[in-house]
Amino acid sequence: MEGKKNIVFGFIYLIATASLGLVMVGMSGQVGEAAATKQEKVSELEQGLQSGFMMGGDPIQVASDALLAMNGYMNAQQPIDGIKGGAHAHGNLESVLNIIVGILLMFLAVPPLFKQVISWLFILATLLHSGMLYLSNPAILGWGWAGAVLDTGIGPFALLAGFALMAIATFMGLKPERQA
Repeated sequence: MEGKKNIVFGFIYLIATASLGLVMVGMSGQVGEAAATKQEKVSELEQGLQSGFMMGGDPIQVASDALLAMNGYMNAQQPIDGIKGGAHAHGNLESVLNIIVGILLMFLAVPPLFKQVISWLFILATLLHSGMLYLSNPAILGWGWAGAVLDTGIGPFALLAGFALMAIATFMGLKPERQA
């Protein structure tokens, strides 16, 4: 039964990518602290500007503190954004693609070897694309070799090749339902 491994892989990989949400929630404490500091410093700057700094305080120092606090907030938010826009989003998408491909492969009337090639191509493409995003992301593992593999573009290319082969297999092997 070709496609079963893609369905199983897809659900297991979906669990892994969804669990990145827990990693991001764990990072939210730092972001919350940075957001509170930013709000405090920007409020001080606004109050100083409204009063013309009549209440005291060095305008340059207050503005510098506000800018540094804003930068601190953006720096705290960046690892979460890197996970959301990279491994988390691509991993979820590629998990679902494997599940869909696996289901379709079960219904296609094409040679088993053709199904095997498509099946393994989607699994490898997922690992070489979003899998390398996991491994290379500094907030997750930060392995440099994974970034080098990702930079080759082989994962996205394999995914496109899988789409092309799946389109051919669907055209050749998806038969209409017989009317009785």
